[in-house]
Amino acid sequence: MALKKRIKASAQFSMSSLTDIIFLLLIFFMLTSSLVAPNAINLKMPGRTQSKLPPASSKIDDVRINDTGTFLLNGRRLELTELEARLRPLANQDANITISPDSSAPVEAVVAVMDIAMRLNINGILLSERK
Repeated sequence: MALKKRIKASAQFSMSSLTDIIFLLLIFFMLTSSLVAPNAINLKMPGRTQSKLPPASSKIDDVRINDTGTFLLNGRRLELTELEARLRPLANQDANITISPDSSAPVEAVVAVMDIAMRLNINGILLSERK
């Protein structure tokens, strides 16, 4: 009787195809991550030494934002486009404004004012409510 031996399956695994896939994924994520631009607001944080302090007699404009998202520049109610037009003469003059939102003011309105200040190169000082 002639018995045939069974051919055993090889227990080895070829890693070459897996490494190709890993490298392709790595290249894909490296390329896509460099294309993503971060959306961030450039905030100026106070330091230990202030190189330039605003003069004490200079008038600092106050932008208030109430809980309904209404903008008030020095107590006068304005729309967002009017606010930008009023702040445009202060552009690039090292001017300062204070941004005073109510505690329940919409965040989008605060960010819109900060964006205007950044585009016009105005120093925006964000005031918080005391409790």
